[in-house]
Amino acid sequence: MRSGVEEMLADQGSGIDETVLRRELDVLREETDFLLKRRVRKTEKRLNKRINQVNARTDALEARIDQVEQARQHAEWRIHTNTEQLLDGLLQEIRAIADLLTQR
Repeated sequence: MRSGVEEMLADQGSGIDETVLRRELDVLREETDFLLKRRVRKTEKRLNKRINQVNARTDALEARIDQVEQARQHAEWRIHTNTEQLLDGLLQEIRAIADLLTQR
């Protein structure tokens, strides 16, 4: 923007004081830079907040997955243990029946 205005002033060669215009251009540039930096900071803050929210949700999901995995392992152990006890009980009953049949 500044170079375009400077070219226009050079082409016109008018009696306007260039230093005043240059100062105004500098002020405009500083204001634009300030506003742009502020907007970028706000956008970065919003983006960081969203990233933190996603990270928190990810952590919660990972914790839930760990809980489900632990529950699955416990259920497998419980099923294995119960099945083993059931089979041991059946084996004892079959041996008892076999002993009864062999005694006759």
